[in-house]
Amino acid sequence: MVCYNVTVQIDPMVSADWMDWMKKIHIPEVMNTGKFVSARMYRLNDDEQTAPTFVMQYTCLTMKDLEHYQKHFAPKLQEEHKLRYADKYVAFRTVMQQEEVWLSEHEKA
Repeated sequence: MVCYNVTVQIDPMVSADWMDWMKKIHIPEVMNTGKFVSARMYRLNDDEQTAPTFVMQYTCLTMKDLEHYQKHFAPKLQEEHKLRYADKYVAFRTVMQQEEVWLSEHEKA
């Protein structure tokens, strides 16, 4: 499994609109590419942050799936985000390769 992390710090003045747009438009569009098997959104709990910070984690089965997404879909989707929230956010992306999974006894049942 491969996890594609997109971390976004968003201007508080547009954060409600951004959250609504992400949930209703952007994340569904990313998922509709067919390259990811799941998506999760997290909010960073950091009292020192001056603006809300969110992490979207998109999981795909192979690095090839992620590379196809990055080449054929990401430029357009990132441009839409940039145009809508120009100068209102900072974003960076990271990729993690899953090495191992441990489950609690509760999760195994």
